[in-house]
Amino acid sequence: MAAEAEEGLAARLLTEQVKRSSAELVSGDGVCWVSVLSCLLLACAYVGSLYVWRSELPRDHPAVIKRRFTSVLIVSGLSPLFVWAWREFTGVRTGPSLLTLMGIRFEGLIPAVVLPLLLTMVLFLGPLMQLAMDCPWTFIDGIRVALDPCFWMLCVSDMRWLRNQVVAPLTEELVFRACMLPMLVPCASPATAIFTCPLFFGVAHFHHVIELLRFRQGTLLGIFLSAVFQFSYTAVFGAYTAFIFIRTGHLVGPVLCHSFCNYMGFPAISAALEHPHRLTVLSFYLLGVLLFFLFLFPFTDPYYYGLPTPVCTLTSSPSSLCLS
Repeated sequence: MAAEAEEGLAARLLTEQVKRSSAELVSGDGVCWVSVLSCLLLACAYVGSLYVWRSELPRDHPAVIKRRFTSVLIVSGLSPLFVWAWREFTGVRTGPSLLTLMGIRFEGLIPAVVLPLLLTMVLFLGPLMQLAMDCPWTFIDGIRVALDPCFWMLCVSDMRWLRNQVVAPLTEELVFRACMLPMLVPCASPATAIFTCPLFFGVAHFHHVIELLRFRQGTLLGIFLSAVFQFSYTAVFGAYTAFIFIRTGHLVGPVLCHSFCNYMGFPAISAALEHPHRLTVLSFYLLGVLLFFLFLFPFTDPYYYGLPTPVCTLTSSPSSLCLS
């Protein structure tokens, strides 16, 4: 009975928030066009910032990475201005502050740090088991390395590590989730926004094709197929982190999940099929997927992060994704 009462209270609270926000929304397709164009402009600004520097060096060269850090961090730092300008131009008025809408808040912070990352690790249960079985280190050795300051100093001094584990996850989630979702949700349902937002994210990754063609890293067909695969993978991943952002109302969860996935890479399924302990590894692959779908909604329950989550106050009607 108590749980039903809490759920009913949460639904009424969300409905009241939605009504207050919806009363101030600008109706019509104009808001949607402005939202989509704003997202497109923001995506172009992000990708374009990577190519303001002229260089004959490959993308993994430390000098290229440092220059791109500068331009990407500038664009990412200015990205909240896109949301502010969109809000002022469209007349959309919100209860939460701009930073709160973008998932930068303290309420529910600890669950937002732990649960989404734990959920993602469950999904990668198979690859993690495969990694553990193939690693020559013992568990104690791994703990010692993780607690060794010299190890982290070595990581921080590696430009590629900084890009893949820190700068790219932080800036991409800030731009493509925290800034774009608040602009897309008012003119679409949260579910629609979850599957629309990753399209900008996926298309943005097509710029890697330029690098491959420029340095002739493979055949034209191979590069094209690689681009299609990367678009598909990044679009699916983008939908997942967008789901986490809407359900939790926090930026930190998507950032940590993004960093973890960059570290793990795409699961080496072919290696798993040829593993000496193939049955065990594949069993953990299957178990991880099953547990992931089992815990997907419980681990992202908005009840843990503060009801209603800020971006859900922008919906024109209550959504089941926003309810506990």
